Amino acid sequence: MEYRQFGQTGIKISAVGIGCWEIGGGYGSIEEADFIKAVNRALDLGINCFDSAEAYGFGASEKSLAKALGSRRKDAVITTKFGSGYPDAQNYRDSSAKRVAASIENSLANLNTDYVDVYMVHWPDVNTPFEETMGALDNLVKQGKVRAIGISNFRLNQIEESMRARHIDVAQYCWNMFDRRMQTEIFPYCRENKIGVMAYGSLAYGMLTGTLSEEKAFEKGDWRSKRGQLMNLNLFQHLFGPEHFLKNLRAVEELKAVATRYGKSLPQLALRWTLSNPVISTALVGCRKPNEVDDNVGALGWSISDADMKEIDAIFARQGAVTMPNVWLETI
Repeated sequence: MEYRQFGQTGIKISAVGIGCWEIGGGYGSIEEADFIKAVNRALDLGINCFDSAEAYGFGASEKSLAKALGSRRKDAVITTKFGSGYPDAQNYRDSSAKRVAASIENSLANLNTDYVDVYMVHWPDVNTPFEETMGALDNLVKQGKVRAIGISNFRLNQIEESMRARHIDVAQYCWNMFDRRMQTEIFPYCRENKIGVMAYGSLAYGMLTGTLSEEKAFEKGDWRSKRGQLMNLNLFQHLFGPEHFLKNLRAVEELKAVATRYGKSLPQLALRWTLSNPVISTALVGCRKPNEVDDNVGALGWSISDADMKEIDAIFARQGAVTMPNVWLETI
């Protein structure tokens, strides 16, 4: 297993991490028993990063992760998030000090642990001063309930404002071949300020698995069935929107030939690409079954040549696939 520095936290994090959104619902049906086996397979292989959130099934993801880890909690670096998904809050966001104090207790109970390694604000709450949120998070560190704090999906000016109150240890953003927006401002800032970066959506929500097709019918409970619409988020429209989907599938077909040259699967190529950016501490990928975990670790221990990195860019250009959507991560 390859381990990387996690910003200035002192934590060594596995280069591949397990994202636990899927087990919380939203991706159709997943068998918890298979997820538990996958988590234990990950631990056996040396993967120590497991990322969840309060909003993933309103605690369902955290509870399943706790069940999967069991007595192996000490072998895991648990990152979880709060601040999003509250029906009683404006825009479903609330990062107030009161919410911080309540949410951490919920997450600790769900995860069956007395601390989390990294606690992050899931989405920015513009109705709460960032100074208040950072102060509340810092209090959790002082209380020993949290080892490090972080943010997810913040704009650059929001990070800068937060950093004036408290150093941000970890940042989490979407980063994959189909979404490279963070390379312009966010990643350079994280590198300069020694913020550990978690990449989510490493396989572009299934697009880079090579298993999707024009005829693919997503389950009713799968958010991808809405072709890119997810509440106020436009995070995904350039992937699954009707004007993009077929172009993206054609690009994926060409990418398979690049993967074959290395004797690798397409997901392994995609994960290797994500990890090729030196700012990335860990690349998160969901897993439903142990064999998917085995495939993911095949992304480690090799590199993509400069010529093939250019060929990958040429494939996207040739197919008209968008990699730098001219929008932020949400419509508001």
